[in-house]
This record gives sequence, structure tokens and C-alpha cells, in this order.
Amino acid sequence: MTKVETHPEIRDAIRKLCGRFPGQYWRALDRERAYPKDFVNALTEAGWLSVLIPEQYGGAGLGIGAACAVLEEIHRSGANGAACHAQMYTMGTLLRHGSDAQKEKWLPKIASGEVRLQAFGVTEPTSGTDTTRIQTFAKKVGDKYVVNGSKIWISRAEHSDLMILLCRTSQRDEAGKASDGMSVLLVDMREAKGKGLTIKPVRTMLNHATTELFFDNMEVPAENLIGKEGAGFKYILDGMNAERILIASECIGDGKFFVDRASAYAKDRSVFGRPIGENQGVQFPIARAHVQVTAASLMVDHAARLFEAGQPCGSEANMAKMTASEASWFAADTCVQTHGGFGFAEEYDIERKFRETRLYQVAPISTNLILSHVATHVLGMPKSF
Repeated sequence: MTKVETHPEIRDAIRKLCGRFPGQYWRALDRERAYPKDFVNALTEAGWLSVLIPEQYGGAGLGIGAACAVLEEIHRSGANGAACHAQMYTMGTLLRHGSDAQKEKWLPKIASGEVRLQAFGVTEPTSGTDTTRIQTFAKKVGDKYVVNGSKIWISRAEHSDLMILLCRTSQRDEAGKASDGMSVLLVDMREAKGKGLTIKPVRTMLNHATTELFFDNMEVPAENLIGKEGAGFKYILDGMNAERILIASECIGDGKFFVDRASAYAKDRSVFGRPIGENQGVQFPIARAHVQVTAASLMVDHAARLFEAGQPCGSEANMAKMTASEASWFAADTCVQTHGGFGFAEEYDIERKFRETRLYQVAPISTNLILSHVATHVLGMPKSF
């Protein structure tokens, strides 16, 4: 089994890049719920969003460990990689299952930044995490598919040129298995907007550029079908392990951010004539947060090693995401408690990061679903739903 490198040179370069986008940059965006266009462009121009794209298509051709290093350092710096992380893993569906013509047409443009592939259309209002019950339907009409339906919680749709869209091409009750009959289409949203595609922003507690999508006879060229019709669910699952591992690395970065800030503040802040960090009631939770983040990071490394070796890693990716998200949330709560009232002050960036890291116990997969997966697939207990 290969060893995941720590990639010190990548981490150093990311820290320097993020230094150009300090806290006030992110606070201004958060107030306006604006997209960090300059930050995403800087990452794209430096080649960091194409680290997983093979060299033959203009990427770096590196492993998932390198991508983890990029996202972890972004989050540890106080920035947020959610604005662009999907470009790292969403293109995997195209890379692994697209035709040679599709890959040659789109991957070099994604690598160069000429086009953005940051939207991943799966979840629907009525199905939630039960993906087999999606209702968005694509009917084959001549040389095109006509799509009708809706999606919810689709991040960055307003800021992406392309979208990977999962839809039904045959009804659920007509398929052999519930997961059959779904297909993946590559949607050029530049052409679809106003021609069957409507994008509605959804304002949330954090700046995540989330939207709801509506499809009304939206036409997609049949040549944009990825892989085989009806096999789309499998294609989507293939990319989810990478997604969970990369999201987990962001949580590790968040956790380190909170531990860094909390420990520094505990050493500098004096109350009753001494640093508050001398009090075990302050220092022990911070130490515990560090222990939990460190342990979770080892789980992330383990999942990444399996992924890079091409071995099954679904359970490990899920466990990495769960342990990392819970460690980052404990660290976030500890950091706010350490800062007291200042933890709620916008200028310290802690309340913003507190809101951001809470998301990852819900998305891209909830903690309860991970527990269900582990209970069923690892421990062999009966399925609970």
C-alpha cells in the first residue's frame, strides 16, 4: 500500500497564496453572500484546482493526498475551499466514465480554467438522501434529451459553466433494481440558462452559494450522456469516496484553525492576573480538540492511502468524513468558548468558521447515514431502512 505524502511544498505554496486573501476579504464576502471569484481564479491560475486531472489533459496528475493537502491548508488559513472543491472531485465522473471525445473536449478547458465544472446535480426536494427516488426525468427525443424536474442544495450553480446532472431515464418501478434507470448528463449551463433551466438562490446561515434548480423541457445533446444510459447511479457513487475524503481534509484544516486560534488566545489573554491557558478548565478542552483532530487526520490519511492504491474504501471514506467533521465541530465550540464574547465578534473570523464547519455533519452525507452504512456494511447488522 502506498504512503500518502505530506506534500510540504504544496502546503507552503497554499499558505502563501491564502496570505493574499486575509480575514477581511472573507468577512466582506460573507456579509454580502458573494462568491470568492478572485480567490478561485488565483487557485485556478496556480494549477491547484487541476491537481487530480491527468497531465495529458493539462492537469498535474497527482493523487488525492495532494488534493487533501491543498484543501486542508486552505481551511487552516481561515479561508474556505467549498467555493471550488467540487471541481476537484466532480470531474472524476467525466474522467472515469466519459468518452475519449468528451474528455478531450472538456478536461483541458477545466484544467486551464476556461470553463468551471463545480455543480453536481443530485439531491431533490422530495428525495433527500434517498437518491433512488429522484424524479427529474430525461426523455430521449431524437439526438437530444429533454429534461424536466428540479434539484435542491446545488452549490455554485450560479458560478459554474458545466454541471454533472443525475436524472432518471426510466421510471423507478420499471427498473430491475431501484438504483437502475438513472443516467448522468453533462449540462452546459451557459446554453441552458433561460432555455429550460432556472436557477434560484437559497440563502443559508453560511456563504455557500447554494441554489435550487428547475428544469422545464431543458434540452441536452445526446452526445453529453456520460457512459451508458441507465448506469448513472454507479458512476455517481464512484466519485463519492473522493468527495468524502476531500471534505474530511477540509474539516481537518478547520479543526487545526480552531486549535491554533484557541491555544494562541489562551496564552495571550490574561484574566485575574494570569493567562487563561493556565486554567485546566481552559487548556484541557483545547488539548482534547487537538487530540481529536490529530486522530481524525490519521483516519483521513488511511482512507486516502486506500483510495490512491485503488482499493475499496467506502467505509473508510465515510468514517474519515464523520470523525473529521465531529473533531472540527468540537474544536470550533472549544474555540468560541475560549474566546468568550470575542468568539462572537466578526473581526476574529471564528464565528464565520464556526458556521462553516457545522455544515459538514450534514453534507455531503449526514452522520446518521454514515452510522447506518457502518452498522450494515461493516458490522453486518440488518438494514434499518
